[in-house]
Amino acid sequence: MRRLLKLFRAATDGHANLPKIRIGVCAMDKKARSKPMKEILERLTAWGEFEVVIFGDDAILEKPIEDWPHVECLLCWHSDGFPLKKAQEYIKYRRPFLVNDVFMQDFLLDRRKVYKLLVERSIPVPTHIIVERDHLPEGTTDPPGFVEDEDYVELNGQRIVKPFVEKPVSGEDHNIWVYYPHSMGGGVKYLFRKVDDKASKYDSSHDGKVRRDGSYIYEEFLPTGGTDVKVYTVGPRYAHAEARKSPVVDGKVLRNADGKEMRFPVLLSPQEKEIARMVCLAFGQKVCGFDLLRSEKGRSYVCDVNGWSFVKNSKKYYDDAADILRSIILSALAPHRLNVQPNLPTYTGALTNPDTGSNLAVSGKGAGWEGGWGWGDWELRCVLAVIRHGDRTPKQKLKVVVTQEPLLNLFHKYKDAKGKQAKLKSPLQMQELLDITRQLVKVGRGGNDEREAAQEVRGKLRIMQTVLESGGQFSGINRKVQIKPLRWGIAADGLVGVAVLEEALLILKWGGVLTHAGRQQAEDLGKIYRMVMYPSGGNGLLRLHSTYRHDLKIYSSDEGRVQTSAAAFTKAMLDLEGNSLTPILVSLVNKDASMLEAFGKGASDDIADAKEALYQVGSATSASSIIARLPDTPLGLLRRLVELLRRLIDRLRQLVREEGATARGGGPPKYSSLSMDPKERVHDDNQPCGGEKMLLMFDRWHKLLKSFYNEKKDRFDISKVPDIYDSAKYDAIHNAHLGLDALEELYIVAKLLADVVIPCEYGLDPGGKLRIGSKIANELLGKLLVDLASMREESIVTACMEPHGARAMVKHGSGGSNGPTGREGDLEGGPAGEMEPETETIHRLCPTYASDINSPLRHVRTRIYFTSESHMHSLVNVLRWCHLGADAAGCCAMPPITPPEGACAQLDEMTELDYLTQVVFRMYENKTVPVESQERFRVEVLFSPGANYNPFDFASTSLHNNHVLPIVPRTALHKNDGITLAEMEEKLMPFSSVSLGFQQQQQ
Repeated sequence: MRRLLKLFRAATDGHANLPKIRIGVCAMDKKARSKPMKEILERLTAWGEFEVVIFGDDAILEKPIEDWPHVECLLCWHSDGFPLKKAQEYIKYRRPFLVNDVFMQDFLLDRRKVYKLLVERSIPVPTHIIVERDHLPEGTTDPPGFVEDEDYVELNGQRIVKPFVEKPVSGEDHNIWVYYPHSMGGGVKYLFRKVDDKASKYDSSHDGKVRRDGSYIYEEFLPTGGTDVKVYTVGPRYAHAEARKSPVVDGKVLRNADGKEMRFPVLLSPQEKEIARMVCLAFGQKVCGFDLLRSEKGRSYVCDVNGWSFVKNSKKYYDDAADILRSIILSALAPHRLNVQPNLPTYTGALTNPDTGSNLAVSGKGAGWEGGWGWGDWELRCVLAVIRHGDRTPKQKLKVVVTQEPLLNLFHKYKDAKGKQAKLKSPLQMQELLDITRQLVKVGRGGNDEREAAQEVRGKLRIMQTVLESGGQFSGINRKVQIKPLRWGIAADGLVGVAVLEEALLILKWGGVLTHAGRQQAEDLGKIYRMVMYPSGGNGLLRLHSTYRHDLKIYSSDEGRVQTSAAAFTKAMLDLEGNSLTPILVSLVNKDASMLEAFGKGASDDIADAKEALYQVGSATSASSIIARLPDTPLGLLRRLVELLRRLIDRLRQLVREEGATARGGGPPKYSSLSMDPKERVHDDNQPCGGEKMLLMFDRWHKLLKSFYNEKKDRFDISKVPDIYDSAKYDAIHNAHLGLDALEELYIVAKLLADVVIPCEYGLDPGGKLRIGSKIANELLGKLLVDLASMREESIVTACMEPHGARAMVKHGSGGSNGPTGREGDLEGGPAGEMEPETETIHRLCPTYASDINSPLRHVRTRIYFTSESHMHSLVNVLRWCHLGADAAGCCAMPPITPPEGACAQLDEMTELDYLTQVVFRMYENKTVPVESQERFRVEVLFSPGANYNPFDFASTSLHNNHVLPIVPRTALHKNDGITLAEMEEKLMPFSSVSLGFQQQQQ
């Protein structure tokens, strides 16, 4: 390189007589003599126009400003230990031209001033409050108007809800904390400057109270898909951006083979380029670095301004920076020289494609995907998966009519705006209820003359106390209480119009939380996806994701077990570290209750009709003609189930009596899937799994029998069969060590009945299944179709940008299909039906700088949708019967169906869609096929019924030890190489939310 520099200097001998401009570098040696600075200064002096003088630490720290070098231009910036005030005095004394305004650097040391200036200049920043504690009276910790609650902080009426970020006002203090809500596990994430390979640490035991040892900024936490963007400006018209893994995810710093943090250049949007220009001008820092948050809602926000910053290890950037600095300095000090100097040469070290900026092949070794991306001519473009949550505890409910004044007072204290009910969910509310319940149980211990009704209420209060005491802390999403008024009376003082609550219904719901086995199942599945779902194995996915060519989003319904399953899956899929899932849940999992929950979809009446017809099975012989797989003697099975339930309950009653006074004490600590690794679970051979008390286990089965069979009327409620089967399988997996003899036969009988009941709840015939399935899953189906269409559109747009694009010329108006197009959630040329447009945030690599990446403009889209059993049945039913067409969904009676073959037979045989049931769509593109051909894009559809095994078939110690049932391998729902995307759109679109908009588009 030095030989090149000599040649370039020799070429400028004609200008050798011009005086050199002295540039001073006034910064600490660690910064002034860093590799990036050396690279830029070497380029800046290559043509002999400038002389560079580095002041050095000795002069800066020890000598008076009068002895500092005299320069015409000054590059000066603050870092640790730098005497900023002294440098400002030197500038007043010598008055050099400043590339960066040194006096404005005072602002950068105070985040309050930074945010204030950003707001004044209309530069977007996160919603925030500034809590000043600098001049408070002695003994006062909070300024007037500041309020802290469990899940928010508030200042003068402006509320910041958890999760939120707490920043010290000092720009040099990097101890930033992230506070999480109790509903997501609580705790705090400590962010700090990188130490080895760590940049953050999660503390699940933190009480969630904010710091009060100084002034702080509190701002909303913006999910960014686990990615931070750092922007580097050189003047107001140049901005270089790099993305890196965010420290809020797991705190592990990704490094390359040289030990450097892995960062990748990304393209800025027009809005972000304007933000960069405005930041540069607002702070007077021509060379400036700042942090950008790309919200998943589609907007970008500035969250910190750092001042002087350089990109590391980018020769292209060094060239650009030197060229721009030369122009800035000459424009200010010698503008007449700008036209006599040719462009500064670049030093790329490799031949470069002038069209793409990418390096040409060198020595036959590429830095991109090994062996290509896909198989043969097929390239993977999209992976979509709909997955049921992992193994959970049985969902339970306790109803008790209360008249006790302390419980009635809770209704008045926490009732909603309409006064119809009170909901208790927060830790403080649940602790208050527990204290009241303990007191009522203690006071209510009467003698033998205690009325039977009072004994029943006290028994339920004892159950409620046991539930509330389980786990030792109120965090996560596992317990909630509703109080609804039943009877009002007249006030004792006889005031007219004043009603007094005399009786209320208290409803306690618990259970339905992800078990240790469910978390392990989800993590195992995430690892499988990382290793086998993408070509080149696990390293292929991680390489794809780390270089920002992986457009990944994880969606979940609002249920806690679904969210936790999604977070556990994501942890393993991206090979993240740490035991707690809370940071992953907050940063990477998107809640979408509208799309992934079954309620409010208009299917309630159809489901009720199907259940009504089904529940006649115990009394109407005609039901057998319309219900598939109905056993020959259903009534006999129902009676046998009652006998087995009684045997099991008798055994559990005996175990409760043996346990005696220890029923609510002792035993292993309760496991939390949100904050604990599955290996942290403590097992006790004498206790039920997961911290469930023996009394609660007995109560669970006792309630099931009572609700299932009415002995006086000799009637069965078949709607309870799924709950019985659910509990039987749970105990077969988790509580086999208790030696419950009746459990295996109970499981077999319950499964025979559940295999009939559960599928029929979603339709008795193909028409009913299509009708219910399309109503529940229509929005999800529409989203899946838009996902596939979006990747087809990207492929068409980028096809002509690639070197082999000539083989697949894009004809005007051709797209290979008439399916939905445009951005995710949108339809080109027509309304989007019932879908709300989703604004996508995609990190697109900058081809000019990403020279070691193949296909930098192309992404693989991955969308993982975690949901519940109802959505899985609905989606599978649509896939099974969609070939009948939309008209079939409106038919009340269906003609005889031809016996199924192949994939259809496979779906018909799967009566149970167990935990982690999956439907996977993988779309491939053959770039050798013309773009206008429908054969260019094909979709592979895979299916697995999840952990659909009989736990009694696993007598090995592995299931006894970890309770993890394996997942049935995925199999294809088609022959050969899948179906074309156009065929899939034709079959599924009539049952999706995009069908209305698409029909209008075609018209």
